[in-house]
Amino acid sequence: MTRTVSQLFDLTGKTALVTGGSRGLGLQMAHALGEAGARIMLSSRKAGDLEEATADLQAAGIDARWIAADCAKEEDIRRLADETLHRMGNIDILVNNAGAAWGAPAEDHPVEAWDKVMNLNIRGYFILSQHVAKQNMIGRKSGRIINVASIAGLGGNPADMQTLAYNTSKGAVITFTQALGGEWGKYGINVNAICPGFFPSKMTQATLNRLGEDKLAAHAPLRRLGDDEDLKGITLLFASDAGKHITGQWMAVDGGVSMITGG
Repeated sequence: MTRTVSQLFDLTGKTALVTGGSRGLGLQMAHALGEAGARIMLSSRKAGDLEEATADLQAAGIDARWIAADCAKEEDIRRLADETLHRMGNIDILVNNAGAAWGAPAEDHPVEAWDKVMNLNIRGYFILSQHVAKQNMIGRKSGRIINVASIAGLGGNPADMQTLAYNTSKGAVITFTQALGGEWGKYGINVNAICPGFFPSKMTQATLNRLGEDKLAAHAPLRRLGDDEDLKGITLLFASDAGKHITGQWMAVDGGVSMITGG
């Protein structure tokens, strides 16, 4: 029988691993998945942040645990996946969200900073996706991978936004999503990307302080910045059977900015 909408979005019995999940967009996405019934494994580098975020999820009635890991390091990535599988049984949903940015003029951008951004923002996504798929999803012929990209990956920036490595890495995430979705569809693995616009966060705080919320919001047709609810709907769509016929796609959640800038 055809399922109801609530049944299609229900994640009861599913397990989700969310990297960069101790705050900001990652924690918002973890809440969305947990509120729909999924068990959550959070990861980021700092144990203290993870303890606080896990307590926040548990206070909302969500089954949540954590593992500290640096997703720029291959050995940490593999340990994270293996320990999650050992403790949780399966990984049904993988959210690749851990990320870094660096601001510098292109002509002076440090090579080591370029490598830091690339290692976390795209190399880490590849290694974790590959490991989780080989250890768990391919054999079960089922899985959902959600990659967090950015509208910064859709094109260039104004001259005062000097984030060459970040933009390049997020453009790579979009292409990675499309290529992986095409290749792994035969295994029943859906791979999609979310491209957030400007959301207040620790990473964006310096830009927010410099330009101001009103000026940033004025660039969006909806005249607002993203808030702590705006990624929940798309996250749940990509993670659940409501989105089972969607793969290799990206969706901008940006108040319409990319629509008018041609991204």
